[in-house]
Amino acid sequence: MRGSILAAALLLTACSSMNSPTDGQAPHWPIVYQQNFLGPRALAEFAFTDAARWEWHQQGEEHGLKLLGGSEYQPPHRSPTSIALIQSFEVRDFDLDVDLKQTGRNYGHRDMCLFFGFQSPSRFYYTHMATSPDANAHNIFRVQDKPRTNMSPPAKQGIDWGDGIWHHVHIERRVKDGVIRVYWDDQTEPILSAIDTNFDWGRIGFGSFDDSGIVANIVVRAPMTRSASGNENPFAK
Repeated sequence: MRGSILAAALLLTACSSMNSPTDGQAPHWPIVYQQNFLGPRALAEFAFTDAARWEWHQQGEEHGLKLLGGSEYQPPHRSPTSIALIQSFEVRDFDLDVDLKQTGRNYGHRDMCLFFGFQSPSRFYYTHMATSPDANAHNIFRVQDKPRTNMSPPAKQGIDWGDGIWHHVHIERRVKDGVIRVYWDDQTEPILSAIDTNFDWGRIGFGSFDDSGIVANIVVRAPMTRSASGNENPFAK
């Protein structure tokens, strides 16, 4: 599996601030969260918009969090319906690495999404990675008490999920300058980027607008964390 991280299980620690990020130089931040889904108990670490549509995945040496597709969840504003949110902590600046496999049908908006700066079901960022860019696909979006808003002009091209192929995604968030960068596989230039300073602390999550896929090998690096504010499961009624 691409981007595979060798680790035994979940690691979560609050960490004090280290060196500040510098453009062109990766910060030496500690790992504050790591999840390889080696057993079904890993699911207890997540809050789901619709828990019935998620399950633990194992196929040979492959482990992950499987999204079956579809959801009964109705968000307060037009935004993705399938979210698995890490429950226990929030970050400001962070680097996120994760492996993703899209398992749905091939069409223009075929996607998987990563969520961050999540403060409530009405306030969060997400990146939508899809086959064909347009005003509603393959962009970085902000949900701020109204339907999602794309934060950059449509990209020149989307991405190819392929069939049964794992892809590695890396996200960088720098709150002071508002920087958001999304990297795909081994590419050295971001496939998506935006500048926005509306949200700082927030939780991280994984999912899709309305498709299916598998999430694996999550690693979050950050200079500091804090306990999640508000409800542990913000989607609970």
